[in-house]
Amino acid sequence: MAHVSAAERRPQLIKAAIDLMTREGVAAGSTRAIAAELGVAQTTVHYTFGSKEDLYRAVMDEITDELVAHVQRAAPEDAGFEETIIAFARSLWDTVREPTSHHQLLSELTMFALRVPGLNEARQSHYQRVIEVTAQVITETAQRTGQKLAESPHTVARFFLSGFDGLTMQVLVALPDEAAERTGLRALVAATVALAKGNLELPDVPTA
Repeated sequence: MAHVSAAERRPQLIKAAIDLMTREGVAAGSTRAIAAELGVAQTTVHYTFGSKEDLYRAVMDEITDELVAHVQRAAPEDAGFEETIIAFARSLWDTVREPTSHHQLLSELTMFALRVPGLNEARQSHYQRVIEVTAQVITETAQRTGQKLAESPHTVARFFLSGFDGLTMQVLVALPDEAAERTGLRALVAATVALAKGNLELPDVPTA
């Protein structure tokens, strides 16, 4: 059998892990099962990645790259501020509802990472990238449309994503309600736009 370098084997193993965990869940993603998915020895996984945590980090990075590219492509270049945020939210929501997008797998991996100290960095890196991309979309849209922002793009991005994560979690815990989801998404977009424009009244809420 021809020798396959670690550099060549790496994307193959990442794809095998994604395919397996998408089909059978994160809990099924042992190094033995992933190796069997690709048809290689278990030692190949450890030789290529060092540990299961390293492989999981690579999987999270790969799916994050996919989602970021998808959302960036969806941002219109000639629409108004609100229309662009609507398109952004719709595109991101499509990834939640479309099984082939791997968004649900990424959400499951993120929750799994909370229980695995070796994956904390990967979880934080994922969230940081998503926040940065969302803030970039808001910044570029505001500049293109001449919309003055009442809050920083970072704050608006975090606000939007906190609500979006809540809607996503309802889908993941098997409580689907398409009508409620549509209303929730519309309300989230409206609140995000209002916050960005300074039209959202913010009461004082003590935090300590």
